[in-house]
Amino acid sequence: MRRTIKPLALSAATALTALTAAAGPTSASTAPDLSLAGSGECTYPAKQIKGTPWSLQRVMLDQLWQDTKGLDSKGRPVKVAVIDTGVDNSNPQLKDAVDTSKGKEVRKGGKKSLSKGKKGDGTDDSVGHGTKVAGIIAARSHSGTGFVGIAPKAKIIPIRQNDEKGSGTTDTMATSIDWAVDAGAQVINISQDTVKPLQTNSTLEQAVEKALQADVVVIASAGNDGLDGKVKKTYPAAYDGVLAVGASDRNNERAPFSQSGDFVDVAAPGVEMVSTVPKGGQCVDNGTSFSAPYVAGVAALIRAKHPEWHQDEVVAQIEQTAERAVNHHDRFIGWGVVDPVRALTDDETRIDHVTLDKGAAHDVAAPDPAPMSLGETPQERKERLATYSVGAAAIAVAGIAGLAAVLNERRRRRSGMAE
Repeated sequence: MRRTIKPLALSAATALTALTAAAGPTSASTAPDLSLAGSGECTYPAKQIKGTPWSLQRVMLDQLWQDTKGLDSKGRPVKVAVIDTGVDNSNPQLKDAVDTSKGKEVRKGGKKSLSKGKKGDGTDDSVGHGTKVAGIIAARSHSGTGFVGIAPKAKIIPIRQNDEKGSGTTDTMATSIDWAVDAGAQVINISQDTVKPLQTNSTLEQAVEKALQADVVVIASAGNDGLDGKVKKTYPAAYDGVLAVGASDRNNERAPFSQSGDFVDVAAPGVEMVSTVPKGGQCVDNGTSFSAPYVAGVAALIRAKHPEWHQDEVVAQIEQTAERAVNHHDRFIGWGVVDPVRALTDDETRIDHVTLDKGAAHDVAAPDPAPMSLGETPQERKERLATYSVGAAAIAVAGIAGLAAVLNERRRRRSGMAE
């Protein structure tokens, strides 16, 4: 029997807490639950947010888009699959961004199955989570708001697989990944996770591997269970080849709720994130759910500019150009906080792995340490004796000179008396 868990709630108005199911072994007949890595509450439709969000203020958009906004050299949009709670394309900023012909609902039978949507094409979103995720990737510009997607010419493939009841399972997630690959997705965004360990070669792992072999960039949120300080793996983010994304704040530091671990590859803005909501407008939310699509948007731009690059090269480019304070990987923000502009401009050479920076003195041999002595060293003894010798010689010379002066004075006096 499958167990369910309700999605996480990380809104600006609520406490930053994350609840996930307790870890435990699973069998083939039990599919672990999937948690939405951030699903704040908003009213729909919402008012437009006029200003430019801080996550976009940190990016020089003109420079970012100087080569592409998500279209390749032949004018074809990069396709990004959003496996989530659906994407409501009634929001004006998403109307032209969503490819309804490729949309899909993935459900399993049973009382706790995902409820059937009205359209069945992935565009029903009663939660709003998937609509926010899609907006961060590809929302079109719109009058009255400074918010826009990172890749505003890319196309979203909406795949509705979860809901507010947590009906999604790793089986439906695997099926959704397979659908995305068949639909021609070049990037897949998964803003969901489970902390339950999965059997080796599970259906989810197989689906991820197939996607990577099909040259698809797979991006997943690291999860929001970081407040307890425990290091744990989340899936599918922890699978080899998946670009696992944590959340960073305005200071480029890890957001407190962001899950840490050696599997985290990069971080991206995930605090007070503005994005689209069903029926129109925007709202603010927090979570690694919104860090992942930020990176997915960057991946879409790279795929548009460099369609010949393989998925592992796109991932390596994002990791290599990330902004990091230390010259190594760390379990909080991975290789660093994603730098969209650098990822699209520092791209003269294709790479398939991260190369650590070499400091100015990298090839200079370290100096030999001075020997430590608790007493007088031989050299110091020589210098001391030499100093004594010089001093003694100076005293002797002064004495001889003084004696000569006395004798000369006596001779002078005797000579005067004789006269």
